[in-house]
Amino acid sequence: QPTSGEITCADEKYGLDYCEVKGQYFAKRALEVAVAGGHNIMMIGPPGSGKTMLAKRIPTIMPDLTVAEALEITKIHSVAGTLPLGCGVLKKRPFRCPHHNISETALIGGGSLPKPGEISLAHCGVLFLDEFPEFPRHCLEAMRQPLEDGIICVSRIKRTFIFPSSFMLVAALNPCPCGYYTHPTKTCRCTPNKIANYIGKISGPLVDRIDIHIELPAIAYQELSSPKDAEPSAIIKQRVQIARNIQKTRFSGEESFIFCNARMGVKQVKKYCCLEPDAQELLKLGMAELGLSARAYDKILKVSRTIADLDGSGSILPQHIAEALQYRSLDKHW
Repeated sequence: QPTSGEITCADEKYGLDYCEVKGQYFAKRALEVAVAGGHNIMMIGPPGSGKTMLAKRIPTIMPDLTVAEALEITKIHSVAGTLPLGCGVLKKRPFRCPHHNISETALIGGGSLPKPGEISLAHCGVLFLDEFPEFPRHCLEAMRQPLEDGIICVSRIKRTFIFPSSFMLVAALNPCPCGYYTHPTKTCRCTPNKIANYIGKISGPLVDRIDIHIELPAIAYQELSSPKDAEPSAIIKQRVQIARNIQKTRFSGEESFIFCNARMGVKQVKKYCCLEPDAQELLKLGMAELGLSARAYDKILKVSRTIADLDGSGSILPQHIAEALQYRSLDKHW
């Protein structure tokens, strides 16, 4: 039995590694920041830009499961009937990738005899929603409360069921219905109205709950043909683990259970995300230029705190705010 409180989850068991992904260095950095702080992330880019490849490799850079986490996800999958045959305890973080024609019950949970949905099956892991705008809008809107609270309540006449749903949301979408609006060589045939309607399928309040937004360009031939391997998942995971350890120490004295920066409440943001005057001025300028909401303001502070943790800095510096602002560039669409 494990005595250190950790369950070993070797990367080779996933069969995937970030060294296999050519180029997209900005996206890899954003994903590293997202995992280090437990932040939700949205990727927008043309077909073939590597969105799915990047998403599938996220579990390889996530911290190892603790004993408590492993037991909790094992219980959820056991209740849902998705526990692999002969499996005692799940030792890998879940990666769930439902199709966009999924029903609200299958995604959120419920039914005549309530069972956990995909958001609960992704607990302590990743929920990857590819073709994000193609999901029924009522399904996406139903995720707003679980994204905030980390649980989902399914009420019936005689009783209420509460399922854990603390997951990392990874959303991917094309820039337009045909996918080639930002492509350097292929022509987009979508009208401005079609593009606006496509992006408009995702509501502003839902976008506000996604901490990091990034745009992925098409990959150049020079990057694809390069014989040099990219940075492996094991190296990225080491940096993520160091940042998570900093956060674990930071929140150890908190009354409420907080394990990463993304879960900070207003009280913790005020306490741990204090800015120097120059960083405060930069944030003020960025908020005005991008027209960001109050919720986006909190998200930027949380993400900048994570970037500072990865940098080993006790203070949030202007460069950390500048990088965090880059991850909200898609707010102009909403």
